[in-house]
Amino acid sequence: MGGRGHTIGRLAATALVGGLVVALGAVMVAPQAQTLFTAGHGPGTPIDLRPLSQRSVVYARDGSILTYLHEEQNRQSVTLADVAPIVVNAIVDVEDERFWRHDGVDVRGMLRALYTNVQAGGVEQGGSTITQQLVKNTLLTSKRDASRKIQEASLAIRLEQQLSKRQILERYLNTVYFGNGAYGVEAAAETYFGKPAKTLDVAEAALLAGLVRNPVGYDPFVHPDRARARRDVALARLESHRHVTADERAAAARAPLPAQPAGLLSKPDGGVGYFIEEVKQQLLDDTRLGATPAERYDAVFNGGLQIHTTLDPAMESAAIDAVDRGLPDTGGRFTAALVSVDPTSGAVRALVGGPGFEQAKYNLATQGHRQAGSAFKPFTLVAAIESGISPKSTISGSSPCRIPNPGGDPDPWMPENYEGERGSGSMTLLDATANSVNCAYARLATIVGIDEVADVARRMGITTPLEPTPAMTLGGLRNGVTPLEMASAYATLAGDGVRHRPYFIDRVLGRDGNTIFATDPAHGAERVLSTQTARVATQVLLEPVRRGTATKARVRGHVIAGKTGTAQDHQDAWLVGYTPQLATAVWMGAPVGEVPMTNVGGIRVTGGSYPASIWSRFMTAALADLPAVAFPQPNPKLLPKATYLRLKGERVSKSTTKSRARTRTGTTSGAGRRVTTTSRP
Repeated sequence: MGGRGHTIGRLAATALVGGLVVALGAVMVAPQAQTLFTAGHGPGTPIDLRPLSQRSVVYARDGSILTYLHEEQNRQSVTLADVAPIVVNAIVDVEDERFWRHDGVDVRGMLRALYTNVQAGGVEQGGSTITQQLVKNTLLTSKRDASRKIQEASLAIRLEQQLSKRQILERYLNTVYFGNGAYGVEAAAETYFGKPAKTLDVAEAALLAGLVRNPVGYDPFVHPDRARARRDVALARLESHRHVTADERAAAARAPLPAQPAGLLSKPDGGVGYFIEEVKQQLLDDTRLGATPAERYDAVFNGGLQIHTTLDPAMESAAIDAVDRGLPDTGGRFTAALVSVDPTSGAVRALVGGPGFEQAKYNLATQGHRQAGSAFKPFTLVAAIESGISPKSTISGSSPCRIPNPGGDPDPWMPENYEGERGSGSMTLLDATANSVNCAYARLATIVGIDEVADVARRMGITTPLEPTPAMTLGGLRNGVTPLEMASAYATLAGDGVRHRPYFIDRVLGRDGNTIFATDPAHGAERVLSTQTARVATQVLLEPVRRGTATKARVRGHVIAGKTGTAQDHQDAWLVGYTPQLATAVWMGAPVGEVPMTNVGGIRVTGGSYPASIWSRFMTAALADLPAVAFPQPNPKLLPKATYLRLKGERVSKSTTKSRARTRTGTTSGAGRRVTTTSRP
């Protein structure tokens, strides 16, 4: 009796003090008290519950979730029908057992909570109803005084008149914080159990219900003993309200607690961080999502967008694996980037922007402007074909070569052959391309015109500003190019001369499911080369893979066209190639800048070494489930006759001119310089 009397005494004293405080507060805030007493009379002004901030979801091409974009509040709103009934029962039983019967404020509940807290010697229950908690979380500040409590109760009563019980409960379940960054029951279910709220069981529902009161103090990852004890309280409530049986309660009490964040919200980016960052930046720049940066930011991180991208998860996994396994161990000094584009649409299917987004956020695939080396030669090849030059035409590849600089510069440009081993004497353009003979292409670019080469590169997909110089044909570019540009430009050849601008975002839907915008690949398609030109160029670019500098890029069962590239002093190395289904660029170099790769894994790095092997590994996996498709053949009737090409004033040896039927002299625009061609039958 002594203990019971002591408890009753504590209860009476607490109630007396509490009553006096409430009475005093009511007197001090008489206008608010009057508002409370009249809240249930008349319609009143409707309460404006603003839309909840909601995370945006980024999807891959196959519909799988890549990541979520959200600000502080990670939330995915769901309907009440999408929440397991046991979860609804558990939260109502723990937080507001008379929810379905009161009018927004539960006096009986307040007294019961007071009694329970006195018995426990601490705060075990709160006196606020679910409706009051919703009002507090969405309409009021965190200030705690009598005035705010009366305002909270008044608004709760008015809200009960405006919304149904189910509407209030649905809003509450999507609003309440469950800890570990999860706002709302759906995000909580994914964070703690890695599955939707609709599939939660008794033990899981009880844990979430127990977290509402104190998500930090009952965090199962940090305080498992407290979390288990709190879950037991929730299970007891479920049993007392006959929502579970004694056996179900006992079984749930034995269930293990989650030890670490699980599921979609906690998974790492899986290597797709570079791709996701590119998508995010494009959305933040897209005025279709808002006129101002602030509006676009709110739409992306709080607007509940459904963002469907072009990324192919299988190809992305193959790309990451190819780079990881194909790079030698250099202690982080060198890395690689890879971009793969669908030439029929421009959709970016895979992207690796460096050693890992968490490690280095600079995206080398889209932002890294590097010297292209001989991978730039195909633009000169295309310019030559457009000017009527046959790939079987002959040109000198002798090194070193003296190439006049335009603009009256008296000092010639004197490049040397170093990537191809057999660059001496006269050769066909087929051989010069297969063996990447610099001097042959330096002469060819001057013959067809540097401006024409630059024009072809721009048309095919090079968007970085180009400054036409003789060195451009060998990839000596003032501003460099990105792997994305190179993959896109080669995709124009794979697409039979039609350029499709590369894109990452297929479509974006609002939280209501309506389409905000969608990408139409056909809208941006543009024929920039004739089919004949594209097909002739492709036939030439088969040779480096068949017998030249790119043999390591071969893919069994598929015909590959491509070109290697190695910049001055081996600072950048490339392999860019394609099939009719896929165009891919691989770059290797130092992420910090142009550092010579003269002794990496015991070799001097060229485009035909590590980049070609990485390219082959990726394309072998990416094309594994695709049929081999042959490149369409050019029209043989439209092929020009072979000629011998030389600059004006360049001496032609007797062996070169021997057995030629006739010689003719012509003028070609080569940076404003006259050139001579010698024909043969």
